[in-house]
Amino acid sequence: MPEGHTIHRLARDLNRDLKGHPVQASSPQGRFRDGARLIDGQPLERAEAWGKNLFLTFDTNEIVYVHLGLIGKFRRHALPAPAARGAIRLRLAGPEAGWDLTGPNACKLVTRAEKLRTVNKLGPDPLRRGTTPETFEAKAARSSRPIGAVLLDQATIAGVGNVYRSEFCFLAGVHPMTAANELADGTSRILWDLSVEHLKEGVRLNRIVTREPKEVGMTRGRIPPRHRLYVYKRHHQPCHRCGTPIEQGEVAARTAWWCPRCQPR
Repeated sequence: MPEGHTIHRLARDLNRDLKGHPVQASSPQGRFRDGARLIDGQPLERAEAWGKNLFLTFDTNEIVYVHLGLIGKFRRHALPAPAARGAIRLRLAGPEAGWDLTGPNACKLVTRAEKLRTVNKLGPDPLRRGTTPETFEAKAARSSRPIGAVLLDQATIAGVGNVYRSEFCFLAGVHPMTAANELADGTSRILWDLSVEHLKEGVRLNRIVTREPKEVGMTRGRIPPRHRLYVYKRHHQPCHRCGTPIEQGEVAARTAWWCPRCQPR
């Protein structure tokens, strides 16, 4: 499932291509035909991300809510648009580029009140201006759940997914099964700061990279995929820092990975 950096990067790119311009909208698949008809020809006021949620607000006050879910994709294409292939739920076209939405978990028109209710259920988003760590810290301090579960709870911190939660726990030296309310003083602030730092980097790179280039002997260029992460999906492989085999287990119904030496339980 796309994590928060993907949705913020998507909002940024949609604003670059479509904001302030009349947008041609259609639903080649047909499942969003009525919604597309209402926004067709209307200027996009803004695209904005809240955690893993995307909102497209048009000048007529129509709001399209999108949640990509597990298989959803929003793909950019040049104009003129290629022939529609596959289940394209929503096709948007601006003056210079178009975007196709396929396979979303949700794509629907919502009112401002419905948008506000969705947003109010979310925890603080590390990528939104004005957010502070205090709410996350307070919720973590009250929870007896594993910190690996707390980090996936969108009502506690919005935008962190399974890749980041494993990587952040490693970087903070915390076992993902440690109860959140038993974390050492200052650890929840470290996890928040890691979220801010790495989600911002994820937006910039449009991918998740938690290791530094110098760690893999690079001074420039993209880090190869096999070297980008510390623990995620590296079961039985040696820890990049200590060489101990990476372990895995289930936390909050999702597989988590950790180094038993760097992250003692």
